[in-house]
Amino acid sequence: MAWIILLAAAAFEIAFALSLKPSEGFSRFWPSVGVLAFGVTSVLLLAKTLDRLPVGTAYAVWTGIGSVGVVTLGIVLFGEPLTFTRLACITLIIAGVLGLHLSSAH
Repeated sequence: MAWIILLAAAAFEIAFALSLKPSEGFSRFWPSVGVLAFGVTSVLLLAKTLDRLPVGTAYAVWTGIGSVGVVTLGIVLFGEPLTFTRLACITLIIAGVLGLHLSSAH
């Protein structure tokens, strides 16, 4: 169950980061509310996993999934460049997240 909650936390982390752009430096009300709501929800969900997962593993997986999600959606939604180097780095992050998950004692 902790891993499912961690995945949800990562999804909210992605929503948090993607909300930053439309908030335009917190100058737009509703996107700014989204940034705060998604960010707080993400951290609260992450905190709920720490009784069952090592903090280092949980945090690395949370940020890794968040990073891959934001980069991928940045490419899809905002037309950010898709290069071989970016794909290679995304692959390395995914490998690290999977490695941490597989090596976790929980």
